[in-house]
Amino acid sequence: MPRSVNHVASRARRKKVLKLTRGYFGSRKNVWTVAKNTWEKGLTYAYRDRKAKKRNFRALWIQRINAAARVNGMSYSKLMGALHKANIDINRKVLADLAMNHPEAFAAIVEKAKNA
Repeated sequence: MPRSVNHVASRARRKKVLKLTRGYFGSRKNVWTVAKNTWEKGLTYAYRDRKAKKRNFRALWIQRINAAARVNGMSYSKLMGALHKANIDINRKVLADLAMNHPEAFAAIVEKAKNA
């Protein structure tokens, strides 16, 4: 009895990966084993960097808040402590946006935190 290998499905699986690796350099785009390894490693990088993206943005927001706070005569840590003490619940993303795009609103928040 001849061996059944379902070449249609295995070829389709390979073609799918090779299509995903189009544009890669050298044999990474057209040699099956190299392309598969590259594609799989790319998936692990994507998973890792989805987590790193959140850390990077938080660091960026903190730097922006610190720069704007220092313009208003406070350090970042003093500002965050004063906001907490004044029960002003505002996240770093919004604070950084205010610091960049609406400095007068950010200055008002800093004054409110200083006076509380």
